[in-house]
Amino acid sequence: MHKLFTLSIHNIMKMEGGNNLWKKELLLKLVLVAMGVVNTVHGHGTRVGFYSRTCPGVESIVTSTVESHVRSDPTLAASILRLHFHDCFVRGCDASVLIAGSATERTAPPNVNLRGYEVIDDAKDKLEALCPGVVSCADILALAARDSVVLSGGRSWKVPTGRKDGRVSIGSETSSLPGPNDTVSVQKRKFRDKGLNTIDLVVLAGGHTIGTSACQFFADRIYNPNGTTDPSIDPSFVPFLRQICPQNQPTKRVALDTHSQFKFDTSYFANLKRGRGVLRSDQALWTDPSTRPFVQKYLATAPFNYQFGNSMVKMGNIGVKQGDEGEIRNKCSAIN
Repeated sequence: MHKLFTLSIHNIMKMEGGNNLWKKELLLKLVLVAMGVVNTVHGHGTRVGFYSRTCPGVESIVTSTVESHVRSDPTLAASILRLHFHDCFVRGCDASVLIAGSATERTAPPNVNLRGYEVIDDAKDKLEALCPGVVSCADILALAARDSVVLSGGRSWKVPTGRKDGRVSIGSETSSLPGPNDTVSVQKRKFRDKGLNTIDLVVLAGGHTIGTSACQFFADRIYNPNGTTDPSIDPSFVPFLRQICPQNQPTKRVALDTHSQFKFDTSYFANLKRGRGVLRSDQALWTDPSTRPFVQKYLATAPFNYQFGNSMVKMGNIGVKQGDEGEIRNKCSAIN
């Protein structure tokens, strides 16, 4: 790595044409990549501090906005985190999930219950007043997701920024999103298609340590026509779920991390080990031998918190749009 870095500098200095400023800028980018400040996934780059000169108050404004909303409604923390996840898995992290209108991602079945749009809109309005036309909705969403985790007791991480907002949102493309009944092999494929690995899959699923699910997404695990229940569920957990989710009441909601839905911790993984994962896709992470070792590893708080930040940065760089590939929307719910 050292030899490659040295050779790259040597080659840049030997380049003919251009001026010294151009060479200095190229050298700076090379140094940032070597230091890990610039993160590249799928050939696109973002960097920490992208707005340090153009809108230095961006992070404090997003943080204070998210904090205000989450203090009033703690359930929004999980909603904002989920909003970012659902954005990145369709067309990359380009805020396409925020675009309103018929047949958009926002109206597709996997997204009809998404919440938190008003938080992003609020932050955008404040930033437009301070730095008009500078900060993308995609970056606001990435920052807000981090702040939601921190407000729930999780560890912070540095969020690379520099994304542009997408101009396209197609509801039918949401089939790429992981589903509540996906097997581990299907989940792995969907994550692999986005440049994410098995560690990312297990760690990011750990985001379910906050938030809830509608009963309709797991009712077949606790109510079966033949009277049986999903064998991977702890039998003593079934009465608890049935009490919260009576039959034929699909819209009622239950915490994905029982007794800890507002705290970002590792009890989600402890519940999987006990057979108390609510969604079939979650519990499968314990029953499948290829993912169980990672569930066991992230029962410990420090490794989980550290890797969660890393995997969020990695996910946050999926399909990043830059330059003419995107725009800075004036309003997050509509293209310019």
